[in-house]
Amino acid sequence: MTLLNRLFGEGFRIFFLAAAGFGLVAALWWGLWLANLAPLPPTAAAPITLHGHEMIFGYGAAAIGGFFLTAVPNWTGAPAARSLFIAAVAGLWLAGRGASALSAELPPGLVAAASLAFLPVLGAKLLAQLLKRPKPQNLMFLGLIALMAGGEALVQAEWLGLGWGDAGRGLRVGLYAICAMIAVLGGRVTPAFTRNAMLREGVETGLPVSRRPLEAAGIAAAIGVAAATLLALPAPVTGAMALLAGAAQGARLVGWRSRWALRQPILWALHLGWALLGLGYLATGLAEFGLGDGFGALHLLGIGAVGTMTLAVMSRASLGHTGRALVAPRPVVWAYGLVAAAAAARWLAGAVPAAHEPLTLVTAALWCAAMALFLAALGPVLLGPRAVARAPVGPPPGARRPAVAK
Repeated sequence: MTLLNRLFGEGFRIFFLAAAGFGLVAALWWGLWLANLAPLPPTAAAPITLHGHEMIFGYGAAAIGGFFLTAVPNWTGAPAARSLFIAAVAGLWLAGRGASALSAELPPGLVAAASLAFLPVLGAKLLAQLLKRPKPQNLMFLGLIALMAGGEALVQAEWLGLGWGDAGRGLRVGLYAICAMIAVLGGRVTPAFTRNAMLREGVETGLPVSRRPLEAAGIAAAIGVAAATLLALPAPVTGAMALLAGAAQGARLVGWRSRWALRQPILWALHLGWALLGLGYLATGLAEFGLGDGFGALHLLGIGAVGTMTLAVMSRASLGHTGRALVAPRPVVWAYGLVAAAAAARWLAGAVPAAHEPLTLVTAALWCAAMALFLAALGPVLLGPRAVARAPVGPPPGARRPAVAK
């Protein structure tokens, strides 16, 4: 199998490489621009808007694209996307990045068309696959992708000069939609993967527990934050939903045996990302009521929750779907910690105005280091063939069959 066939043969390969590679380049360029060491590309957008847009609709969209193109066929039994489709949709994603960077030199309508194309095409493919075995708990992701696309539409409308456009609100909608996806997916896989790991080691008592009322509250509130922002509801409404979302995610985490997960980095990264999701929602809710720095809260969600959870899921999927043991390489373990440290540094930048500039540069450096370590460790895995064989990872004799996240 040639490298190109392998790269586009499975959705996670090209999109996880694209997410980490673009995350590195975009943040590096941003940091160099902040330090007056590099110019911005010829973009018509304000620098801070371009930065936010590319981290949400560039890095974030690539990560979720790779995940869904890989996971949905496993959920439904539908045929996986063919190489030609994966290459085409990756091309749409890349076209959006180029259009945003060169928007000052391109017709605004072309920029909008290129930026808006990726999510609807991805969503249409996922719809066709999900209809093979339709389940409400999976079909809801189409609504969240639509919410994310609605955020992109708000951004592009402002750049087109349309009266209803609002780039700042559109960026928040996009971020909150990704966080809502994490509230659903992370709430499934974090306790399930922890439970499975415990069973494999022969631990059959004190397993992670998920409580339906908390799950329902956490998911509904997370979706509510994104929807309320899209609809421009009053700040107290959005703030109350965010506070509820944060409290619910924290309460859910209590039953998931996080202390036990500390022994396996590929597990504790999920727990850490989930904790940052809860903290980010709480900080967002307080900021909506005028308490605390709103940008710091957004970065707790964007860098902390999205960054940590996507690295955790991308590393696990990269290893598992290439036939390797689910053990994070040491550089990837460092990457988990560096992304969390980047979130803390950016939050402190808002809390300590006198140190805002140096702490923002530290944030960019930590993020770039994390992406570079991920690429160094897992780039060869994503570009290379499947492992020939590995020992089965099943429960010990006599143990119950592990639960599988659906």
